[in-house]
Amino acid sequence: MGDVILVYKILPAEPGKLEQVKAGLEAIKHQRIEEEPIGFGVTAIKFTTMVPDEGGKQEELEEQMNAIDGVGEIELLKFSRSM
Repeated sequence: MGDVILVYKILPAEPGKLEQVKAGLEAIKHQRIEEEPIGFGVTAIKFTTMVPDEGGKQEELEEQMNAIDGVGEIELLKFSRSM
């Protein structure tokens, strides 16, 4: 088995929670964290990480992200195998 690259778009529950959510994501193993302005003062976080291609690892990661205080929505944008 190899690894899979996952790219998520994460929306804070409230605009004022952006930095709090970013700080929580910093504690999770990641490759890149970027801010993505959406409009009307709303900014999403684009979170890129790599996890082993094993059953349950993606769900475990999503549970960790949902446990961060201030996270509103999580959307998987991209799923690909690493070479």
